[in-house]
Amino acid sequence: MNTERKTIVVTGGAGFVGSHLCKRLAADGHRVISIDNYFTGSTDNHVPGVEYRTGHTRDINQVITETPEIVFHLGEYSRVEKSFEDPIELIWGMNAAGTFSVLEFCRRTNAKLVYAGSSTKFASGGDGKNQSPYAWTKASNSELVQNYGTWFGLKYAIAYFYNVYGQGEIATGPYSTVIGIFKQEYKRGLPMTVTSPGTQTRCFTHVSDIVNGLVLIAERGEGDGYDIGNETCYSILDVAKFFESEIIMLPERKGNRLGSSMDTSKMRSLGWTPHVSLEDHIREYKSACTREEKTEKRILVFSTTFFPIEGPAEKALFRLMQEMKDVQFDVITSMVDPSHTQTTCALSNVTIHRVGKGNAWDKYRLIIDGYHKATELVTTHRYLFSWSIMASYAALAATAFRRSNNLPLLITLADQRLDKIPLFMKAIIRFILRNADQISTSTAQQEHGISRIDPAISLTTSNRSGDAFANQIRFLYNSLINKN
Repeated sequence: MNTERKTIVVTGGAGFVGSHLCKRLAADGHRVISIDNYFTGSTDNHVPGVEYRTGHTRDINQVITETPEIVFHLGEYSRVEKSFEDPIELIWGMNAAGTFSVLEFCRRTNAKLVYAGSSTKFASGGDGKNQSPYAWTKASNSELVQNYGTWFGLKYAIAYFYNVYGQGEIATGPYSTVIGIFKQEYKRGLPMTVTSPGTQTRCFTHVSDIVNGLVLIAERGEGDGYDIGNETCYSILDVAKFFESEIIMLPERKGNRLGSSMDTSKMRSLGWTPHVSLEDHIREYKSACTREEKTEKRILVFSTTFFPIEGPAEKALFRLMQEMKDVQFDVITSMVDPSHTQTTCALSNVTIHRVGKGNAWDKYRLIIDGYHKATELVTTHRYLFSWSIMASYAALAATAFRRSNNLPLLITLADQRLDKIPLFMKAIIRFILRNADQISTSTAQQEHGISRIDPAISLTTSNRSGDAFANQIRFLYNSLINKN
């Protein structure tokens, strides 16, 4: 960008790409203002010399009172598969209402808009825009930006990123990048987790190459079609192999495109070219990485009842344990029947810890007895995370344990119904879900049920070192429960 000092707004300036862009713009001598709601952004990404404003993009006209020359709009919801799980209201608010407000802000201030579109719309011969809520909103926004140019003479350029990686990428939690996940798994001595079929291809682009492209577009780009991507593509399975570690396959996920097209001719006409290769980056990461001691694949499970007392939820749990033979499961459950032995189970990777006195009141005692058993077990085993089957008595024990222990908690709702439940049960479920680190739903009705119980509940945050196995369990368990 030329040396004339400008006032520049970056939406999502505390995010991964946004923070790198802010750093570059500030280094070039510009006044840089970030607006971020910190949905995935972090104060850890703040750059000295940048002005940070907290707020949603739909409120940009109130948050930003200055008149900028350029607005980089990066602050949108940006995950394909997760957009099927998160409330549609969240995605709509960030990607439709938010972008409309940004467009109106640029129209009022006569600022040039550099919009970060999504390459997902180019997948499947151009039908990718209809394959997920995320892709559809992003593709619709690209059309709206173009229309604002036609209708109102808005100055704009639309860029498309291709699988950005580099320092500061999100590496834990449900919004992690592929490379970020692989790096964390490698560092912690965990297997690489690859979503089936593994043959899906991606073109990975280093964040420094993305930032160089954005600066060029802001300076000289006009209109649509600026693809910023390294044309060298890899299958996800091949990328995992670069880390030279064990690989495990996760079930297929809805919306997971097999590939996409790219045309970098408009970027290259501006003088842009990528400089960093993915293979070199991974090689340098592995060389500099200090690996942690290999983590034990062990999970602490809370279930109100378990083998041989089984409903659909417990049967799905049992089948999951059969398939995940390399993972050790410690199951805390109520005794209910005194004839049940303490640890008997047909699976060698499962240990059952029954608590109670062997009667119908055991499920109520589980709340306290289960908590004490978990406290005892955690002194002798190192668990990746704890897991509760359904938001019920077992979940109350798990929640009590979570509040006194740093072990992350996954709640799966199995076949649980959340409609037409009594008010006191709503209060209990709200308490449970608010204390979970991850919540896994198996149906759209459950997602809507959660939003009715408490719209502020986040479906997933992070299970930290257990993210890989938490995701594997979520997807496999849901596929099993939905077969019933």
